[in-house]
Amino acid sequence: NNNRLFRNYIGLGYYNTVTPGVILRNVFENPGWYTAYTPYQAEIAQGRMEALLNFQTMIIDLTGMEIANASLLDEATAAGEAMTMFFHTRSKEQEKNNVCKFFIADDCFVQTIDVLKTRANPLDIELVIDNPKTFVADATYFGALLQYPCGDGEIRNYSEFVKQAHDKGIKVAVAADIMSLALLTPPGEWNADAVVGCTQRFGVPMGYGGPHAAYFATREVYKRDIPGRIIGVSVDAAGNRALRMALQTREQHIKRDKATSNICTAQVLLAVMAGMYAVYHGPQGLKTIATTIHHHALSLAEGLKKMGYKIIHDSFFDTIKIDAAGKSAAVRKIAEEAKINFRYEGETILISTDESTLEEDINDVFEVFAKAINQSFKRNGVHFSTSASKKSLTDFARKTSYLTHPVFNSYHSETNMLRYITKLENKDLSLNHSMIALGSCTMKLNATSEMIPLSWNHFSRMHPFQPVEQVQGYAKIIKELEEYLCTITGFSAVSLQPNSGAQGEYAGLMVIHEYLRNTGQTHRDIVLIPQSAHGTNPASAVLAGLKIVVVKCDANGNIDIADLKSKAVQHKEKLAALMVTYPSTHGVYEEGIKDITAAIHENGGQVYMDGANMNAQVGLTNPAMIGADVCHLNLHKTFAIPHGGGGPGMGPIGVAAHLAPYLPSHPIIKTGGEKGVHAVSAAPWGSASILIISYAYIKMLGREGLKRATQLAILNANYIRKKLEHHYPILYKGSHGFVAHEMILDCRNFKTSAQIEVTDIAKRLIDYGFHAPTVAFPVAGTLMVEPTESESKEELDRFCDVMISIRKEIEEIETGKSEKGNNVLTNAPHTAVEVTANNWNYPYPREQAAYPLAFVKENKFWPSVKRVDNAYGDRNLICSCPSVESYETVQVQV
Repeated sequence: NNNRLFRNYIGLGYYNTVTPGVILRNVFENPGWYTAYTPYQAEIAQGRMEALLNFQTMIIDLTGMEIANASLLDEATAAGEAMTMFFHTRSKEQEKNNVCKFFIADDCFVQTIDVLKTRANPLDIELVIDNPKTFVADATYFGALLQYPCGDGEIRNYSEFVKQAHDKGIKVAVAADIMSLALLTPPGEWNADAVVGCTQRFGVPMGYGGPHAAYFATREVYKRDIPGRIIGVSVDAAGNRALRMALQTREQHIKRDKATSNICTAQVLLAVMAGMYAVYHGPQGLKTIATTIHHHALSLAEGLKKMGYKIIHDSFFDTIKIDAAGKSAAVRKIAEEAKINFRYEGETILISTDESTLEEDINDVFEVFAKAINQSFKRNGVHFSTSASKKSLTDFARKTSYLTHPVFNSYHSETNMLRYITKLENKDLSLNHSMIALGSCTMKLNATSEMIPLSWNHFSRMHPFQPVEQVQGYAKIIKELEEYLCTITGFSAVSLQPNSGAQGEYAGLMVIHEYLRNTGQTHRDIVLIPQSAHGTNPASAVLAGLKIVVVKCDANGNIDIADLKSKAVQHKEKLAALMVTYPSTHGVYEEGIKDITAAIHENGGQVYMDGANMNAQVGLTNPAMIGADVCHLNLHKTFAIPHGGGGPGMGPIGVAAHLAPYLPSHPIIKTGGEKGVHAVSAAPWGSASILIISYAYIKMLGREGLKRATQLAILNANYIRKKLEHHYPILYKGSHGFVAHEMILDCRNFKTSAQIEVTDIAKRLIDYGFHAPTVAFPVAGTLMVEPTESESKEELDRFCDVMISIRKEIEEIETGKSEKGNNVLTNAPHTAVEVTANNWNYPYPREQAAYPLAFVKENKFWPSVKRVDNAYGDRNLICSCPSVESYETVQVQV
């Protein structure tokens, strides 16, 4: 009730939308979609990946580009990714001449400009923010960013701008309103090099800032440079079409210190919703929605002109700019009394219409403006002239078709749409089916009671830039959550702005960067990172302008303290920070952690703690106690936000008192420290709506409950360790023989003894109805297992029984009872189609393939494809929906 439900016409990239009920209930509110993990195991993620392929196709079609990824965090950070992609793909001559200027149109969204300031600083990119109409291209620039339509609503044809830029070797990115592209010429047709934006208005609620799926489309020439993940088409072991994440592009952070992006989380759940919105409405439906939005803006413009107001631009899509001529304050007062928000910039007022705008809303707007000039207003039907409609878009109208693939032209009834969504859902394994024991990922219960409020209008329909006094409900949640996280971490202050774990890493390092700058220590630019660190650690460090020195690990998986101390002393004059994960990525508590942090502090550095493993700390220890100065927290791990099939995530950072003044700020809504770095996300509190989940999780568990959850997570891990250690070597243990909340099962010897790779075990787990633990990270040839506190003893026993059964299957190969290279593991997973086929050519029974243990018969999960051929997909990159005919003409290359 403390969130006041105003009608928001603020725009700036956030709009009310209508989520089709069939998508709201069957995707957004469905644990079958929101509890799945990132599609690393392609065979049990075919439904999600088809939905993401639809998303990519939608983006490619609407933008007129050649390839697109499977979503990014928000429009502002997507623009930042475009800038850094252009920077890292400069020509040799540009690098030689140190070409480092990037032009930003001054009518880009203010939050986007602020995020670009953050991104540019550590890379020494010089930003020039100016009027695109007067911009003169020259060879000192490597890139440019335009807003389309402009931030103030005006539509411009930028084809000549792009041509002149290309003549000087300048690459051009365009931040485009995705809905407008149903009517306007797409930037791809002006030869833009990248098009970025947000798909929020495709059925995803504003949620006070997120989560939403940003998009990133570019030319095929950049297919190895595009940030984030791409879903590509490949084939399975039987030669049938199958999908998977394209290996060469799926996550740039796997390049570690050679990475040009640290993207780890994609906004999968929200990308699925946006893609489904396009599937449900189809090309004609989208065009009708976009046309209605535009016509409502035209109606407002014509009506306000008749009252005597001046409309500044003649060509616009959904946003009109009004010269209020001294009446801005009066309009605002009357509007807010009527629970209406506009955008105010001095004596100009901007109004953005959206899909939810109705005729009565337009009349209400007219009434506000009439009162401000003491005019009487008679409510009647709202009309606009056809000639005005034609004139407004004449020079910009789209002439090319889009969404022509059958998937966007087949499911326009609720019945058909429901069945399509369910068909895809049934291809994916999620927490609905069984535990997902992924080490480092903490796939815990996402309680329904925590999730329900996300659909409430008083949370979902809040605009991130509406006045804070109208959103005191969110303010209370944010304030209390910050206090809870400070207590849990032992830190003085928290920023909730970073909307992924990797972005939290980056934000933490930028806070350290700003602290060093303000204290006259800009010469400190070296960061120590252990060999065992997650790839995002070195990737984030590179983006923060730091130089990496790798620290060795000892035979027990701990940081080699002697090596660390030696390197800390060696680089004492330039040491900026250490990035350390605690408990370690190897699943044990680093017993020398306080010695490690002390050594860094003694040599002038700061300690950044990666909070990926906080599920083994909460209530027992905390980052401040071990000597950390800053850490990020994965709310989508420790604090119960669902993984959503690979996103959304949240990665807030906590900091010690001396770093608090430098927490990220925001250009529109005041937040962060008094000397805060520029924004790291588009919205002031990131993906604010899902903070409700973590708030409820902490509130309901309380102090003792949180501690109990940590204890149970550790207990469950050690229960599995005890049951499996006689079947699989446990790679690392603490000095007392225990693990923390996760462990590494060493499977490397099976390659020699039975020609079995760890991947074979992962695929065989699918036949048993389980998602594999984390494969080959942090050690190649191993499985990292994390059961969390959410699983019952019965489920833990089932998982252990499965792992023991698989070990026996390996033993049968080792003893010669089963063939090497042709057995239940190397041929896994087994589909229903092959198990029920007339021909069975394997040297083992069908029952052993499909029902290896009795419990599997009770609730069998059937994979929809056999093992996916990644190499084929990489040789033949297809990242949009292929033609129906091509499904029948796949030629498997051997």
